[in-house]
Amino acid sequence: MDGRPLYLEPRLEPRLGSLMAATGTLHSLTDALGSPLHVVVPDQIAENLERFRSVYRRHHLSGQVYYAHKANRSSALLRRLAATDAGVDVASLGELQHALGAGFTAGRIMATGPKNPEFLWLAALTGVTVGVDGVAELEQLAALVRKHALAPVRVLLRLSGFETSGVKVLSRRSRFGTPVRELDRLLEAVERHGDAVELTGVAYHLDTTSVAEKATALEGSLAALEACRSRGLRPRAVDIGGGFGVSYLAEREQWEAYTSALTAAVLGRRPPLTWGGHGYGLRNESGTVRGVLGLYPAHRSVAGAAYLDELLAQPAASLGGRPLAALLLEHLYDLHSEPGRALLDQCGLTLARVLEVRSQDAGGALLVRLAAKADDIALEDHGVLMDPVVIPRSGAGPGEGPVAVHLFGGLCLETDLITRRTVFLPRRPVPGDLLAFANTAGYAMDFHATRAQHQPAARKVAAWQDGEAWRWCLDEQFWPITPSGGAQ
Repeated sequence: MDGRPLYLEPRLEPRLGSLMAATGTLHSLTDALGSPLHVVVPDQIAENLERFRSVYRRHHLSGQVYYAHKANRSSALLRRLAATDAGVDVASLGELQHALGAGFTAGRIMATGPKNPEFLWLAALTGVTVGVDGVAELEQLAALVRKHALAPVRVLLRLSGFETSGVKVLSRRSRFGTPVRELDRLLEAVERHGDAVELTGVAYHLDTTSVAEKATALEGSLAALEACRSRGLRPRAVDIGGGFGVSYLAEREQWEAYTSALTAAVLGRRPPLTWGGHGYGLRNESGTVRGVLGLYPAHRSVAGAAYLDELLAQPAASLGGRPLAALLLEHLYDLHSEPGRALLDQCGLTLARVLEVRSQDAGGALLVRLAAKADDIALEDHGVLMDPVVIPRSGAGPGEGPVAVHLFGGLCLETDLITRRTVFLPRRPVPGDLLAFANTAGYAMDFHATRAQHQPAARKVAAWQDGEAWRWCLDEQFWPITPSGGAQ
């Protein structure tokens, strides 16, 4: 094994690459608003939506693309989508209020996830569609409708526990939804509460990257729709949830080289690649690697809208081997999807100022302290490994390089590691530089943010291109009619 740098360079599409290159703008933003700082790019989410829509058109399918709001709290991103034909999937009372305030009408909102009575009541009152996880939730919703004399609520039944005939493929266990083997009991409840709910379809939620598992669930959902129709019910949609994925890295070879080197490091065949010998789920047991690598597949050949396209092309073995898209079209079923991470691909970055750079052992990795906390840049909480980009101060020299560094946050905790791995940078950073972490809009900005030790959570701004220049405003001040920003 050699000591060459193991880079994990981020994939940058033109819009985010242009923002990364606007070094003066990025430094001005952090000078004014502090470090860390999140920057979102609203126009990119509209472009990503169009990629999903193009897949629908290719297969001649109708239905809604619901943005999974939980992936980012941004008002700017949500308002930019409100100016399109997209829907929004809300998983809390606060998200529902946010969507309504951003301009989404009830017909474009889907309420999913665990629900308290207040969330259910507002969903029923405003007339949004509710994804129901089981009989108890359905009965709770029906009771609210009757008690408050509300109109019947549109519902989708979320199912789980699908399997296929032949070579068995099971969808993995989920705490969401009702096992499909209990569908009859759920449909009996729908019929019992027919005055309060209107069944519009079925849904599923799978936490997996496997196309085969999702094809199994979609095939099972089509069979469930037929079971509904055999009882005289008239559902017309299937919601396949999210999980379409993102390819974070520019080069597959870098990902394969890193994971191979990590295995060698765990076995002691090369120097450690992480702080404290962390193995990301791998461990050495008497010279044998055990465990499961707990990392997101950061380079994916098929992700986002292309993943949806591949899923729809899968054959349904129990339904004559026809492609799933063809079966949806033949039955005139709507297809709903709920991308979160995939709609947020390339929609933002996180900036952190370099505060301190110091050496440890001779020849060892540098210790780099940032004006940020680990939970401000929560890529590793989701198993995503990606190098930051060094944004030098204007006039700064090139510096020596390449260098290995450990990135630390500002909390008084040994565990405040921006990344557990040793990061290789093309040059030595210096205090005053920025490190830009690309593609953080999906889950990494808000999901784990705290104000520990009275340190502030990262602020957020929205940025858009105005000719050759970049303009910006605070996230909460962005609207699609903002001059020179968003849809005109």
